[in-house]
Amino acid sequence: MHMPADEAELAEVIAATAVPLAVVGGGTRGVICAGEGLSTSAISGITLYEPGAMTVVAKAGTPVAEIEAALAAENQRLAFEPMDHRVLMGTTGAPTIGGVMAANVSGPRRISVGAARDFLLGVRFVDGVGTVVKNGGRVMKNVTGYDLVKLMAGAHGTLGVLSEVSLKALPCPETQATLVLHGLDDAAAVAALASALGSPYEVSAAAHDPQTRETLLRVEGFEASVAYRIQSLRDLLGGEATVEQDPTARWDAWRDVDGFAENDRDVWRVSCKPSDAPDLVARVDADAVRYDWAGGLIWLAVARGYDLRAALGAYDGHATLVRGNGFARFEQEAAGVARLTAGVRARFDPRGVLNAGLMG
Repeated sequence: MHMPADEAELAEVIAATAVPLAVVGGGTRGVICAGEGLSTSAISGITLYEPGAMTVVAKAGTPVAEIEAALAAENQRLAFEPMDHRVLMGTTGAPTIGGVMAANVSGPRRISVGAARDFLLGVRFVDGVGTVVKNGGRVMKNVTGYDLVKLMAGAHGTLGVLSEVSLKALPCPETQATLVLHGLDDAAAVAALASALGSPYEVSAAAHDPQTRETLLRVEGFEASVAYRIQSLRDLLGGEATVEQDPTARWDAWRDVDGFAENDRDVWRVSCKPSDAPDLVARVDADAVRYDWAGGLIWLAVARGYDLRAALGAYDGHATLVRGNGFARFEQEAAGVARLTAGVRARFDPRGVLNAGLMG
């Protein structure tokens, strides 16, 4: 396992390699590519934090927990609440900010504030020939040509290896509460979530658990505003409902899909139009289901080797294998998209040495 201590050593390793490199951060997501291991975990540390500007710059191997602790001391946070994969995947180590950004890991709050990539202001990375590249900065600005900041978020290390990221933070809310609707079936729950998101009451997370028939709506902000919006949602949606005043633990567990951790099933995540979600779930033989993002994200636990993509058939979305073997992790791209992807990869990793084969 290569463990460069800084960006210069990282560039040397990539430039000198004659074989593919399997790039990891903290190694918590359990993704294993062919080739020699390359970990960025030693390239660590917060290099700049300006609370007044709500901007933090950190090296790629910096543990997410370290960044969260620094932000919390100033009553700030990473608004996109990235998932911790260790519970689901049974892995050890520590999630790193580079790994989070490389995979664009975004939690339940995505529906209200956006994805991880939307908080990424700038990046430094090493491309597939060992060249150090910098793009973006410490403030939001328009770009021309390649928007490498957005391109690197979600590329899973196939275009370059992140060495440093610049992020925008947000203030922590004064309080939060969750309205829990009881007894709704999947279709009624997704309809209720859509109504809530279409209301003026600023819902920050919207989810449904078919097993317990609990439908969850989180509201955050000033105490008086939260109380008003919770009651307004209760009046809008009707039915049996309760309110949880301190739902942090519930949403952390939901974010990490900890209910799927104890079984030995394959785990998939399906991105789709929220209104399509109940019908898609009805097409498959799943042992456990969770709806997040108001139905736009479905978590499914299925029998080992079950061909979920075949069971789903045609729909507007895609399925990603998170835990399991026997299938490609990502969907096969359409021909036109595949040509564009190949062109971009040829520009940034012409030798094909970075996480080869991971994304097709």
